[in-house]
Amino acid sequence: MVETAALPAVLILNWRDLRNPEGGGSELYAEQVAASLARRGHAVTIMCAAHSHGAPEERTPDGVRIVRRGGRHTVYARAAWEYLRGRLGRPAMVIDVQNGLPFLSRLYARRPVVLLVHHVHREQWRVVLGPLAARFGWWVESWLSPRVHRGCRYVAVSESTRNELSSLGVDPERITIIHNGTPPAVGALAPRSAEPTLLVLGRLVPHKRVEVALRVVAALPGVRLVVAGQGWWLEPLREEAARLGVSDRVRFAGFVDEGEKQRLLAESWAMLVPSLKEGWGLSVIEAAAHGTPAVAFRNAGGVAESVVDGETGFLADSEEEFLALCARLVADPALRTAMGETARAHAGRFTWDETGKRFAALVDEITG
Repeated sequence: MVETAALPAVLILNWRDLRNPEGGGSELYAEQVAASLARRGHAVTIMCAAHSHGAPEERTPDGVRIVRRGGRHTVYARAAWEYLRGRLGRPAMVIDVQNGLPFLSRLYARRPVVLLVHHVHREQWRVVLGPLAARFGWWVESWLSPRVHRGCRYVAVSESTRNELSSLGVDPERITIIHNGTPPAVGALAPRSAEPTLLVLGRLVPHKRVEVALRVVAALPGVRLVVAGQGWWLEPLREEAARLGVSDRVRFAGFVDEGEKQRLLAESWAMLVPSLKEGWGLSVIEAAAHGTPAVAFRNAGGVAESVVDGETGFLADSEEEFLALCARLVADPALRTAMGETARAHAGRFTWDETGKRFAALVDEITG
């Protein structure tokens, strides 16, 4: 199949897409970039794992072709097979999204390859996998990938990710930082909740450490928590909420559509991000767009950049401090208002339009 678009074709390899129940910020980033490139005239294909919530192949309203093949672990090999059989078109460039494991597309795609990295998974391997698998995953990420992709360009979503990649031997001069964007909040979709309400937004997996938020609620009588998202760690979280005696004050909302998500962001008094590691902290900026401050951990990667400590929210150095900062926000409406106003202005600096423009410029530079 020969691409007929006026601009060079681009292939994006990502292990999931947004329709996947486990899809999250990484998938949103990839699809926003894909849509932006397609609107500019590039033929864009996303190859990802198959799942029951999406057809084997579809085309988005922006013209992005999404191909779903293979499973959670076989998608990497399947991508190589589909590419070599010519089923993914003839891209002028490949964007290899390294979510811990890269597709190693440089080994078979005789085209320029750009590695897109949200964060380095150093701490997460042991949390998500057993000892042997974790060791293998970290070896691929820290040793094999930097060597296979020596000479390739990289995109990092934050300065912290750029620094981590540099520590693995990636030439910092080859790393471009292109931040996440966020859509502007359209008015006040809902008033603030009359009751103190905190929000956790994201996939329910161990390294998101939602248990920390549950312990915050247990320590603050009268405070409610909404956990929006789905994942295989849901039942252990329900059990922990019951053990702490807070089941009546915690609502597990499951998957929420965009409208419901925006309503929750507007209603909440604060966004909690207790995650072990985030490349940027997209939910932080989404909340900020509604004037909702965030509390996160200082050593959790890119959130130390998406949260301006003491201005748009707080960064904690320990769980005890995390709890104390949450308590402070709940108790001080003037502080919440001031931080919310600063957060809203901060969020205005990060738009998907700007992300798309910067990525398009990189594509032009590499393929031009």
